Amino acid sequence: MKIKKLIMTMAALIMSVSLLTGCSGRERMMFGTGGTAGTYYAYGGVLAQYMTKYANKKITAVSTGGSKVNIQSMQDGDFQLGFTQSDVMAYAWDGVKSFEEDGPTTDFRVLGGLYDETVQLFTMSKDINSVEDLKGKSVSIGAAGSGVYFNAIDVLDAAGITLDDIKPQYQSFEASKEAMKDGKIQAAFVVAGAPTTAITELATTNGVKLINIDGELRDKIIANCAYYSPLQIPADTYPGQSEPVETITVKATLIVSDKLDEETVYNMTAAIFDHKDEIGVENAKGQELNIEKAVEGMAAPFHKGAARYYAEHGITVDVAE
Repeated sequence: MKIKKLIMTMAALIMSVSLLTGCSGRERMMFGTGGTAGTYYAYGGVLAQYMTKYANKKITAVSTGGSKVNIQSMQDGDFQLGFTQSDVMAYAWDGVKSFEEDGPTTDFRVLGGLYDETVQLFTMSKDINSVEDLKGKSVSIGAAGSGVYFNAIDVLDAAGITLDDIKPQYQSFEASKEAMKDGKIQAAFVVAGAPTTAITELATTNGVKLINIDGELRDKIIANCAYYSPLQIPADTYPGQSEPVETITVKATLIVSDKLDEETVYNMTAAIFDHKDEIGVENAKGQELNIEKAVEGMAAPFHKGAARYYAEHGITVDVAE
């Protein structure tokens, strides 16, 4: 009986190890991205392929609720890397806004900023031509507590609009697209790299317009929140968009667990930036990969593995002691 029990225990151990390593024998790592209609998910799938190929790890990109969920899942040990907006990362590190109730979360380190995440306000309504026109309208402002939610609140606050002034809907990108198509909402905020799949699909089938966030309003937002910067969405980014659109942006940032070893994160960083041209062919966001910009505006320390890669390219970043 003791021998049988020992065999069963060893079999269970082997099975658990195989789940972690996969058939190839490589360590399996989970990569939190975002909703299936957003940029995080599609781009994350491409990056996962390159990191799997060149960092000798089996990296699986999974759809999630986005920035906050990815940070929390990393804290819980469920994910080893993930996407987050640079502003949400700052909230987590300092324990403010969406992390005020839970307190600071510092179980992650920065690998690098990858591309601009554009605050996009879109509508199909002829009556909405400015942020101020949102008063009295049904507006999707992202899932409660999400990065999109706080970006929308920042824009609305600067325009003197409270949630009592609109009919807020707390929806994902895909849900916002469907709700607008069905006439259930009149406008929606999406924060993602442009072009964003949900907006492109709606623009193709129904036609949409993007609302400018510019002038004194934009100046006020940037003055209140230093992690924003101005950005122009070029004309023809979306079907039917003949003019450029002025708005604001934060940065899509790849973070990793602080428990990952230096060599692993060094190889992951190299897998991305050494192959940026190939990645850019597979996903337009890859064309924005730039090691100088990757280290700008980060409110949390870098992982030592990523810091070693940047140092080899003449760039010094802050790391945790």
